[in-house]
Amino acid sequence: MFETERNQAEAAVRELIDLAGLKTGSVLVIGCSSSEIIGECIGKGSSVEAAESITEGIFPVLREKGIFLAAQCCEHLNRAIIIERELAEKLNLEIVNVLPKPKAGGSFATAVYNAFSSPVAVEHIRADAGIDIGDTLIGMHLKEVAVPVRLHVRKIGQANVVAARTRPRFIGGARANYNDSLM
Repeated sequence: MFETERNQAEAAVRELIDLAGLKTGSVLVIGCSSSEIIGECIGKGSSVEAAESITEGIFPVLREKGIFLAAQCCEHLNRAIIIERELAEKLNLEIVNVLPKPKAGGSFATAVYNAFSSPVAVEHIRADAGIDIGDTLIGMHLKEVAVPVRLHVRKIGQANVVAARTRPRFIGGARANYNDSLM
């Protein structure tokens, strides 16, 4: 039913991976309002089917590339993050006890939770890049220096799409030299 949206999500993820230079082991945070995808106001028209389609579009790409997905919950769960237990253990993140559902956590976080093999929730993560589908405000989960990335995919369904990558901070002042490959 949401084949176009699934294809748009796949294309956006593939493009961001390339433009951001994400590598195996990188973390990609995605916030997604299924309400916005179907043309409703964020938080007002949750669509499990739309969220599942987005998940189906991005999962194969991320698995193929060895990139970890961090799915942002909605504000009712304080924008907690759903990740695989493997990533929580790798990053030594504190696991919190909450199960997302469509009206408390959001349909996308719920779909990702159901798709993961060993899902857990954490409160914070510092992702290498992110995609915001429907103005969900993912910035709090990116590393400190976020750089906008303009994707060809500007909308998924009716939802705005904004992406970012991160880069290391510059330090040292006027006499410092920088590694161009990290910019």
